[in-house]
Amino acid sequence: MNRNSAPQLRNSLTNRHVTMIALGGVIGAGLFVSSGAVLNTVGPAALISYIVSGVLVTLIMRAVGEMAVMLPEARSIENYPRLGLGRWAGFSVGWMYWYFWVIVAAVEAVAGAGIISGFFPSVPNWAVCLGLIVAMTLLNLISVRVYAETEFWLASIKIVAIVFFLVVSGLFLFGLFGQSPGTTHLTEHGGFFPLGSGAVVVGSVTVLFSFAGAEIATIAAAESKDPAKYAARATRQVMYRILFFYLLSIAAIICVVPWNTPMSGSEVRSPFALTLNAVGIPYADVIMEVVVLTAVLSSLNSCLYLTSRVLFSLSKHADAPKFLVRLNSRKVPARAIFAATIVSYLSVIANYFFPEQVFLFLINSSGAVCLIYYFLLVLAEVSVRRRLAAQGITPDFRMWGFPWLSYLTMAWIVGVLVFMAVYPATRWQLVLSVLSFVIVLGAYRIVRRRPVTSVKNPG
Repeated sequence: MNRNSAPQLRNSLTNRHVTMIALGGVIGAGLFVSSGAVLNTVGPAALISYIVSGVLVTLIMRAVGEMAVMLPEARSIENYPRLGLGRWAGFSVGWMYWYFWVIVAAVEAVAGAGIISGFFPSVPNWAVCLGLIVAMTLLNLISVRVYAETEFWLASIKIVAIVFFLVVSGLFLFGLFGQSPGTTHLTEHGGFFPLGSGAVVVGSVTVLFSFAGAEIATIAAAESKDPAKYAARATRQVMYRILFFYLLSIAAIICVVPWNTPMSGSEVRSPFALTLNAVGIPYADVIMEVVVLTAVLSSLNSCLYLTSRVLFSLSKHADAPKFLVRLNSRKVPARAIFAATIVSYLSVIANYFFPEQVFLFLINSSGAVCLIYYFLLVLAEVSVRRRLAAQGITPDFRMWGFPWLSYLTMAWIVGVLVFMAVYPATRWQLVLSVLSFVIVLGAYRIVRRRPVTSVKNPG
């Protein structure tokens, strides 16, 4: 199959779709729920953990955004390392990316079912989980525009909820209603570093994984009318989204609720709900359960989109079964979508019979996978940029301080991986994730003899 005759996705997304997908891509259950565990294990200094990880993610996204603008013909995240480093890198990043997000899809489906079952206890949890997967599959099968519209409204709910949260908590802290604690909670419960500065490092590693998915806008931009323009715009917004949605929210929670208030464990409560309760908002728990459910559905929706697109691209380059390259009449990679959902169905079944063993293994085996493919993406950015520079081409949208910030970003990622190897709580995640990478490399040795179709290589 040559590139000219290969099936092409439809460019039907608008600026409003790509912008809202970008906004919603960073905001998930990691902010609404998991942030509580970070606050309990770090204290007020968790704000530093979020700043540190936010800077790293911003640098990674800047590198990815540069390639999205320089290589609009790539049309998939695994093609950036394919062009920059070779087929092995494209194969590795593609399959690791697919693996990471099919696991996230299964986890999100189970989490969403748990929330809905709380409202409708008579409905079996497995049936709700199955219903969620089927519903999101159908949305993705109809058309990319339907996916984008769904994500637009789900993301809108999340954004409205956070803006409401920030306005209400801000008014409370400024003493416009209720008895404001001011900034006393920052220091009065053991100080700003109650558990030591080392806890900040531990927290930053945990926080880093909650930012996974920030690159979704560059993938969605490939199905817009102007991929380079929309990818650049979405990438520029990453830093501001992290600053506004994460840092301000975490700061508000820390100021309103003492950091040592239980926010994790067997009875997990969203720190956002605890904050709204402290402010005096009625039905805060119910409100936040609805918002968290929205975040979970948004993530599940995006997971199916991401995994289908990367699998579609892999099949175009003979790195996945060829039958997955087929599109339906609406230019949707239906077979690739079904391939992703099969893993979700199997994971849900496995979770039903072996809830602890299977899901613990899946989550651990994919825990550090995103760091590995992020490293390869930044390495590819350095290679592509140097190749274009040799031709006298300077991209309009580029990585800051090249090449030094690119080197710093890669060194930073390696540092996180080293820390995960040293820290007992994350060591097993790293071992299983590296094993996953080794298996992917082994699979590449098998498929590399197949004829390959590549996108145009710069230079």
